[in-house]
Amino acid sequence: MKDTILRIDDTAKKCGFSRSMIWAKLNPNDRRHDDTFPRPIRLSARAIGWLESEIDVWIATRAENNRLNTENRV
Repeated sequence: MKDTILRIDDTAKKCGFSRSMIWAKLNPNDRRHDDTFPRPIRLSARAIGWLESEIDVWIATRAENNRLNTENRV
């Protein structure tokens, strides 16, 4: 299986977030921290990226949870 590595700008765009929101989601000390957000992988000493498949699963899971929560409120 071939997987694409997304750099931060592509990850932010795909999720609909700013770059700073991506870092906030990863920072346990930030109120916007999200344990479910995929962790980046190290590409080199100064570069990281995210597996596109993990980002896709995270987005799909959030969408499904949102649908379930909406249905339960009706």
